[in-house]
Amino acid sequence: MAKRERVVRMSVEQPLWRALTGYRVLTMIYAVLLFAFGRDDFERPWIAVAYLSVLCVWTLATLPKVANAAGCTKRFLGADLTVALVGILLTPLADAQARTVDGPTLPSIWTAGAVLAYALKGGWRWAGFASTIVAVANIVERGHPSRDTLHNVLLVWVASIAIGYVVEVARASERTLARALEIEAATRERERLARDIHDSVLQVLAMVQRRGTALGGEAADLGRMAGEQEVALRTLVAGGLIRPSLVSEDEAEGAVVRVVEVDDEPPFGSDDTPVDLRVLLAPRAGAKVTLSEPGAPVLLPPSAARELAAAVGAALDNVRVHAGEGAQAWILVEDWPDEVIVTVRDDGPGIAEGRLAQAEGEGRMGVALSIRGRLRDLGGTAELISVPGQGTEVELKVPRGKAGQGR
Repeated sequence: MAKRERVVRMSVEQPLWRALTGYRVLTMIYAVLLFAFGRDDFERPWIAVAYLSVLCVWTLATLPKVANAAGCTKRFLGADLTVALVGILLTPLADAQARTVDGPTLPSIWTAGAVLAYALKGGWRWAGFASTIVAVANIVERGHPSRDTLHNVLLVWVASIAIGYVVEVARASERTLARALEIEAATRERERLARDIHDSVLQVLAMVQRRGTALGGEAADLGRMAGEQEVALRTLVAGGLIRPSLVSEDEAEGAVVRVVEVDDEPPFGSDDTPVDLRVLLAPRAGAKVTLSEPGAPVLLPPSAARELAAAVGAALDNVRVHAGEGAQAWILVEDWPDEVIVTVRDDGPGIAEGRLAQAEGEGRMGVALSIRGRLRDLGGTAELISVPGQGTEVELKVPRGKAGQGR
C-alpha cells in the first residue's frame, strides 16, 4: 500500500499581510519625503532626523514580522505601536507650530499600519484597542481635539475595526470550509473502502451462505453464520463506522486540511504511464462472457483504468449472482476522442422496478458503490437499463479530461 499526503491550504488573510508589508514601506518613504520637503519649518530638525532614522531601520528590520500572523507576536505589536506613539508625541518638540497648525505628525500615516497589524492579528477588538490609544496620543499631541484631528482619528478607528471584523469572518469561513472538506474526504474514503469490501469479503460471505444452504447439514450452519456476518458487515459499512481519513488545523496563516490517502500500488508501472483498458478487461472474458474491443489500445490513467475495470467486474458479479449461472454476458468497449464507454449486457431475467432502491435500503450497495460510486469519483456516469424478462444493460462512461482526477 502506498500512502501520500495532500495538503490544501486556504488563507484569505495572507494577501492582507503582504499588502500590509508594502503599506509600511511606502508610508515610511512618505514620512521621510514629508520631512524632506518641509524641513525648513522644523525648529528642531535633528529630533525629526533621529526619529525618522529609527523609523526606517525599524520598518525594514521588521518586514519578516509582518509577513504573516505567526511572526507578528504580541510583544512585536506592542513595540511597533510604541514606535508610532513616540513619533506622534515627539512632533511638537520637533515642530513647535504643530499644536496650532493641523499638519502631519512625524510618522504621518505610517501609524495606521501599526493599527492594521493589530486588526489582522486579533480582529476588531484588538483594532479598537490600538486605534483608541492612537486617538488619545493624537489629541495629546494637538493639545485640543480639532476637527481635522477628530476626522483622522475616526477614519483610522472605523477602518481598522472594519478590517478586523472582515478578518474574523474570513477565519470562521475558512474553518467551515476545512470542516466541509473533512466530511467530503471522509465520505469518499468510506465509499472506497465499502467498494473494496463489497468486491471481496461480502461476495465471499454471500457465496458461502448460498453453497452452505444448498449442501445442508453442518455446511448449512456455516452458511447461516456467514449470512449473519454478511448482514452485520453491510450494516457497519452503511453506517459509516470508518476511521476519518484526514485532519484539519487552524494555523495562523489560514485553515489547513491535510488529507492522507492510501492507494493500492499500481500494477502497471508508474501512475504517470497510461494503461490499456483492454489488458485489464481481458481476464473477464470466458465461455459465458464475450468481450468486444477496439483493435487499438484504449489508454487511460492507471487509477481510472483500474476503477473502470473494477466497475465492470462488479457488473459481471451481479450478472453471475442475480441472473444465474447460465446467463450470458457481453462487454463492449468503445474508445471515443472525448470519452471511453464500456457497456455490460446480459440475457438474464432483468431487475424488477424498485428493486435497486430496496437493495440499498437493505445495505446491499453493489450498484450504488461498486459501480456508480466508482464512476462518480472518475467524473463519469453509470446508467442501468433493465426490462424484466429482457436482461440488464449497464453503460459506463468516463470522460478523458476528468479520468484519474477523482482519486
